[in-house]
Amino acid sequence: MKLSEPILTKRIPSFPHGDPKTRHIVGYDEFVKTDGYKALEKSLDMEPTQVVATVKDAILRGRGGAGFPAGLKWSFLAPDDGKGLRYLCINCDEAEPGTFKDRLLVDFDPHLVLEGIAIACWACKLDVAYFFIRGEYHHQARVMERAIQEAYAAGIFGKQGLMRGKSKHAVECYLHRSAGAYICGEETGLLEAIEGKRGWPRVKPPFPAVKGVFGRPTIVNNVETLAAVPDILLRGVAWWKSIGVESSFGGMPSYGTKLMGVSGHVARPGCFEAPLGIPLSTLVNEYCGGMRGGKKFKGAIAGGVSMGVLGTDQFDAAMDFDIGRRCDVLGLGTACPTIFDEDTDMVAVARNCARFFMNESCGQCTPCREGSGWIYKLLTRIERGDATSADLDLLLELGGSMGLSEGTTICGLADGNNWLVRTIVNKFRGEFERRVKPKFIPVHLVAR
Repeated sequence: MKLSEPILTKRIPSFPHGDPKTRHIVGYDEFVKTDGYKALEKSLDMEPTQVVATVKDAILRGRGGAGFPAGLKWSFLAPDDGKGLRYLCINCDEAEPGTFKDRLLVDFDPHLVLEGIAIACWACKLDVAYFFIRGEYHHQARVMERAIQEAYAAGIFGKQGLMRGKSKHAVECYLHRSAGAYICGEETGLLEAIEGKRGWPRVKPPFPAVKGVFGRPTIVNNVETLAAVPDILLRGVAWWKSIGVESSFGGMPSYGTKLMGVSGHVARPGCFEAPLGIPLSTLVNEYCGGMRGGKKFKGAIAGGVSMGVLGTDQFDAAMDFDIGRRCDVLGLGTACPTIFDEDTDMVAVARNCARFFMNESCGQCTPCREGSGWIYKLLTRIERGDATSADLDLLLELGGSMGLSEGTTICGLADGNNWLVRTIVNKFRGEFERRVKPKFIPVHLVAR
């Protein structure tokens, strides 16, 4: 399943960890020499509706976590009413534990992302783009700011119109740094943060396409999603659909390639581009050089900690958007797996992840605010060996009763905590049971 030529990263060297001092950042001049901005030029010769239709036909699914088709999202935007600006918000608030694939694109090929941004703004008739970047990405913020300045100097953005006036549609592009909260990665929390408010997710509807940033129609896309758009336009929909896999359940397919950042107990951690549908075992053994120290695979976080955990018998799980239904996890997420070897204490993993969710809950919804704290306390008690089997039952009850899917919270942070607890306890139940004491039953309640 390896590709002879990487797609999203075709202008940069293959990346397993790089020394920041020796990183090669593709500037504007080098980017143009390798067909950079050719896709934007092509799109400007098309009607905006044609560009939207092309991306829609390609079934480019969002690379930020949910996997919603980008072209379909673009088509939800109402026609321009002429009453104000329309916005594109680029989500680079990459705070999901174990995820580092958007950082790769910003680090090495920022103009590829900017080309995708310009195309999206033309296709959807958007006036302003906000590149929302994680607050901890100090180096990446400088790289992207420099690339934006180069794009302005080259006439890609600015009042004169796209590509030095090839189109009269003018687009302004700004870098906006996050304050560092995980919850700002949720699309409506991101909108609140751009407006200078506390990063609290909004109740939906209305959805951003109707009422987004500053109350105006807004599209929110992930960095990797936009980086795939130029190649779809240049190489065609048929080419894009020739990579990846169809759905195992007759649903929406998983086309194209995906950047997969692999961390944990592997010999060669890094970020690799692979076709969707690649087995996790192939990703580990062929791309990452196998398990570290020759140890056995025990489990993995499929694609960000909020997606849940794969069990020992799921090493061959196909990394596509059907993984949720096949493997009882929330979904593919960011497709950046964290691998655990046979010596990993899964109780400690659960407790550490629960601590993350407890700290990152914005506190707006009571089930998430209080439930995440109780889950962490229960897992701490289980890890210490002070819990009973009743605590384990309570843990599962708590995990299964909070979240967006249960209708108790505004956003999906509680769902991530929920799925983490349920999958790790159910798939490694024996480890948890060995750490708890039998439930105490008073003598007078024992059947005689």
